[in-house]
Amino acid sequence: MEAAGKVTSIFVYPIKSCRGISVSQAPLTPTGFRWDRQWMVINNKGRAYTQRNEPKLALVQIELPNEAFLEGWEPTGSSYMVIRAPGMQALKIPMSKPRDIADGVSVWEWSGSALDEGAEASNWFTNYLGKSSRLVRYNAESETRPVDPEYAAGQITMFSDGYPFMLLSQGSLDALNKLLKEPVPINRFRPNILVDGCEQFSEDTWTEVRINKFTFQGVKLCSRCKIPTINQDTGDADPEPNETLKQIRSDKVLRPGRKQRGKIYFGQNMVCKDNLTEGNGKVLKLGDPVFVLKKVTSAAEAAA
Repeated sequence: MEAAGKVTSIFVYPIKSCRGISVSQAPLTPTGFRWDRQWMVINNKGRAYTQRNEPKLALVQIELPNEAFLEGWEPTGSSYMVIRAPGMQALKIPMSKPRDIADGVSVWEWSGSALDEGAEASNWFTNYLGKSSRLVRYNAESETRPVDPEYAAGQITMFSDGYPFMLLSQGSLDALNKLLKEPVPINRFRPNILVDGCEQFSEDTWTEVRINKFTFQGVKLCSRCKIPTINQDTGDADPEPNETLKQIRSDKVLRPGRKQRGKIYFGQNMVCKDNLTEGNGKVLKLGDPVFVLKKVTSAAEAAA
């Protein structure tokens, strides 16, 4: 079987809605890449802040130890996540788990408890955003956040919007950029896996792919909110690329015979079908080939 493409970028977003980290490899876990959306910033009611309401989060840079993306690595007492933002001193968060619990934490449909990263982190984000904030960490020991069972029963995630992985192709980004006056970079779309070598928008149709030796299921076209309109270098919003996406990637255009929800689609939400809790070698790397095992004929046939 010939590969449809290969993995050209891997992105991990440790804090929900903050900047991602581009890595050469990332360990796979049942909730997505290790460290992906393991933290989030919440308001005084426990609700997640995202760039939809706090675009300044786009400017928050995250640094993890390089070895954090090696298989089997565990944090020591001197392992830190370093957080930086314009006008702020660097904040160091120990990567060993905190003891304090925050109850009544929520993101979208899910609510539960989380680990609270404490007063220093709270003050830092409160000062940066100008409103009461806390930094919390997903507590996998006590909580389970299932994805929508209509699309992927039995799968789980941490603080991502909905699914453990999101895949996008370079061909799709290039096709969109040809239509834009000002091309946009990949960071507007926040994928985990960027694939090159396939036809534009071919990922719409992928229902099952093998990357390296792992089987991923394409479970739902990724509907886009306003975050792609936020410049990730400045935090400023602009109507594009969503205005152009409405013309070429709306459900009206892609799925005319289906129920219309007024959505635009770009990328494919994915889950991994393999058992990722046991054994070694559960790592995705740059250059890994992508083989399409099953597909539908068009975006109109895909789940969305």
